[in-house]
Amino acid sequence: MRELAIGDTHGCLHALETLADYVGIRSNDQLIMLGDYVDRGPDSKGVVDWVIERTLEGRCIPLTGNHEIMMLEALAGRVPLEHWLSCGGRETLRSYAYRGRSPHPSDIPESHRWFLARELRPWYETASHIFAHASVEPSLPMPEQPEHVLYWERCDGMSPHISGKQVIVGHSAQRSGLPLNGGHFVCIDTWVYGDGWLTCLDVATGQYWQANQRGKTRTDWLHPLPETPDQPWDYP
Repeated sequence: MRELAIGDTHGCLHALETLADYVGIRSNDQLIMLGDYVDRGPDSKGVVDWVIERTLEGRCIPLTGNHEIMMLEALAGRVPLEHWLSCGGRETLRSYAYRGRSPHPSDIPESHRWFLARELRPWYETASHIFAHASVEPSLPMPEQPEHVLYWERCDGMSPHISGKQVIVGHSAQRSGLPLNGGHFVCIDTWVYGDGWLTCLDVATGQYWQANQRGKTRTDWLHPLPETPDQPWDYP
């Protein structure tokens, strides 16, 4: 069984489907989705459907991303709707809109709201790896992790976790299109909604596969962290 982590998808269903075909995901593979299924890309609804289907089949462990949090908070009226819309929510609403009607939050079905609110996990841990959307607090065990760290903090500068396990995260967009290998952590948000790629990482071997919205694919192995990283960090 392979443990395959997939980075931030951001509504890019075509890249996700292309990537799944390219990797050749098997029925006994374990998928760990790192969150941010919605916003920015053109088909958040399709991505959520894709994740729901594989979760119900027992093949996928879906984590919560900060964009799911923003979406649910806005739909519940706990934050201004415009805050979410300005962070990619407009594209999400358009993907749910009925033909011939203006997009409206009521178009989002209760089944999707329930799934995003109830079925996503804050983190996932195996014997060798920790998976989180954004980052982890190095000095705390996973059940004690603060939410703002798991969902909102960038991973650059993150120290090794007390468990000694490698941490796999997304959230901090790598505009180079390449995963960032920090040794004790790997970031696989490779900016698919921009001009980058969607990444799937085999955490045991370090091989990764990538696809983009244009249907292109490529594969490689993790490269060591350079002494002076030349790729810019960007807020997600």
